[in-house]
Formats: sequence, structure tokens, C-alpha cells
Amino acid sequence: MRHKNHLSINHICLFLGVVLLMATIGISIAVLWITGNVVATLCVLGFGVFAFGCGVLFVRIVRKKLVLFSDQLCELLDGMMSGKEELPEEKQQKEGLFYKIHYRLKRLYEVMQENRNHIAKEREDLQELISDISHQVKTPIANLKMINNTLLEQEVPAQKQQEFLTAQSSQLDKLDFLMQAMIKTSRLETGVISLEQKEQSIYETLAAALGGIFLNAEKKKIDVQVDCPEGLLVSHDRKWTTEALFNILDNAVKYTPRGGNIRVSVECWEMYVKIDITDNGIGISEEHQGTIFKRFYREDTVHDAEGIGIGLYLAREIISLQGGYIVVSSEPGKGSTFSVRLLRK
Repeated sequence: MRHKNHLSINHICLFLGVVLLMATIGISIAVLWITGNVVATLCVLGFGVFAFGCGVLFVRIVRKKLVLFSDQLCELLDGMMSGKEELPEEKQQKEGLFYKIHYRLKRLYEVMQENRNHIAKEREDLQELISDISHQVKTPIANLKMINNTLLEQEVPAQKQQEFLTAQSSQLDKLDFLMQAMIKTSRLETGVISLEQKEQSIYETLAAALGGIFLNAEKKKIDVQVDCPEGLLVSHDRKWTTEALFNILDNAVKYTPRGGNIRVSVECWEMYVKIDITDNGIGISEEHQGTIFKRFYREDTVHDAEGIGIGLYLAREIISLQGGYIVVSSEPGKGSTFSVRLLRK
């Protein structure tokens, strides 16, 4: 059954006021009838009128406070719904109950705004990542299509077929490497995986990273020297730190000329363990040292070399997530030193 009539606060106050007034008149009549004393009756009636007046004043004050609070609350909620950066200030006294409610609503809105900004940033990063992927896969896919069409539509000698298949294999390897790198990057950026840091030997981690570059280093007759204490323990994630160090070492091999040398040294500082990877390769100009860690960044002078410009970006992200950082010291034509700093604990 639906109730058609709902009593408002005004109606309730009016009803209570009438009840109080009627009670005062009734008591006054009773006092006059019992005592016959007019003065006593007037005193009772006066007290009743005074109490009624105080009640009316109290109700007016409370109503005014409630109206002010409700207006401010509506204004605050309107601002929250419209996404305003600055919300209206509380006009009530800072010790009051209304102020406490208003303050907590504002804090709630600030938290919501931070979450909204965080989601917007993640969406922007995702869009940028998708754009980067689409841009990077265009070239190998276009080359694969061209090779495939040539083999299907034209008579190609056996020797030429072998060359095409070798080129096709190279493009597939590049595409596979690109996708693996993008998967690692997206997993790190979106927090799908978390690094598990524990105190373990940095020597073994460095040995695993070096194992991935020795073959290419031998092909180029590059001398690799390592100076690392075997018993040095550092808090780090072995799998991902190996990935970061390998990417730096791989770059050193790529951009060091045939017959060059790479030196890896590890020092234990008070707060950090410093891993220096030094080569005598082509070096990096000072104006580009701040941009080499950007995703897919490659200098114009190295566009002919293999790579997609994501290794250093991954390395910096991995080291940063562990509370460390990477410092670069380089000069064109004189080689580079990438100094990886890992927190000891």
C-alpha cells in the first residue's frame, strides 16, 4: 500500500509547536482551576510561552543550518559529478559536524579524482603502446608480404629462392623479437607481473646475462673482461635483472667495432651495488643521452644496425622498479659506460 502523504520537517515542527502550545494552555487552565491563583496561572502561562519561543528559535536555527548544509552538499555533489578540479570551500565552522561530513566528502572526491587520472593515464599509455606496436610491425609484415608474393607469382631461380627464404626468416625473427619485447614491456607497464626481489648472488645473475652475448662477441672478436666478487649478495629479481643487464651488454656488442673490448666491473658501495658496463664503441652524443631510454628511440647514425630501440627502455624500467637507476657516461667515438645502481637491501 502506497502512502500518498509524507510529513515534512516543517509539518512535524508545526505539529509539535501546536501540541506544546495546547499543553501550556491546558496546564494553565488546570492551575487556575485548582489554585484559583491568577498570578500562578500567569507564571505558568508565561513560562510556557517562553519555552515555546525558545523551541521556535531553536528550530529556526537548526533549519537554517540544515538548509545551508544541504545547499553546500548539493553544490559539492554537482561539482563531483561535473568533474570540477576545485570544489567549493566549507562555510561552516571547522569544529562542527557539518564540516566533518563536508571534509570527508572532499577527501572521497580527491581519491576518486586520483583514480580517474590514473585510469586516464593508463588508457593514454595503452593507446601509445598500441600505436607503437602498429608502427613497428608495419615494416617486417610489408617485407614478408613482398617476399611471399614474389615467390608465389614469379619464376625464381633456386639460389634466389634461398636468398628470399633467408630474408623471410630474418624478418620473422625480427617480428618474433618485437612481439616478445612488446609483451615484456606491456606486462611490466600494466603491473601484470611483479618483481620478486630477494638477496642473492649478483655474480650468477651477471653470468647469465653475459652468457647471452658471448657468441656474438666472439664473432666480432670482441674481448670481454669481467671483474665481479663471487660472494656479493644483492636484493634483486634474478630473471628480470638478467634481462636488463643483457640488453645493455647486447647494445655494447652491437655498437662496438670488430676487435674492440667490453669491460664489466662490479663495486660494492654503502647503499648501492654499482655495475659498470664499458665499451669502446661509437659512443653517444651528449644531447641524445637523455633520450636513448625512450621506447623505440634510435639515433639516425645506428638505423642500419639490428634492433628496434626497446632494450634500454626495458632495462631502465626493470632497474627503476627495483629502486635502482642507470647513469650514462659517453662521448662520440670514445665509447660508453652504462652504470647500473642496485639497492643493496
